[in-house]
Amino acid sequence: MDELYALAAKLGTELKAQGYMLALAESCTGGMAATAVTSVAGSSDWFDRCFVTYSNEAKIQMLGVSTETLERFGAVSEETAREMAQGALQHSHAQFACSITGIAGPDGGSIEKPVGTVCFAWAQTNAAITSTTRHFSGNRQEIRIQSVAYALQGLIQALRQI
Repeated sequence: MDELYALAAKLGTELKAQGYMLALAESCTGGMAATAVTSVAGSSDWFDRCFVTYSNEAKIQMLGVSTETLERFGAVSEETAREMAQGALQHSHAQFACSITGIAGPDGGSIEKPVGTVCFAWAQTNAAITSTTRHFSGNRQEIRIQSVAYALQGLIQALRQI
């Protein structure tokens, strides 16, 4: 968790320096990214909110993910991650958003989407949404920690490209 704190602190420094706010949309990490972010003193200067949307219904109601997207691609898909990130931007005062949706295990995987499959999206105001899928290994907690670290690193990279 020290690594997550260090990444969150670095992210906060970047966001604050540029005057931006962050919103998160989490599924398989269940608020772990928000916990890392809010463990940094002063995070209220740059963190607006987190949507923990574990169920499909929560993704639809809180973030505006379309039923069609969920039915066609599934909750663990870049398409869903992109709609989650866009919804986090639209339902917050943030200029940057990140979403995480995946299969942390130990159950729930399939041949097409094994345990450890995690989809991410990063959105910012007036810019194209980027997304990717990663495959992590380890137990449930290790997959969740790796997912949060990857999401925070992606946000830091996006901020540095402005």
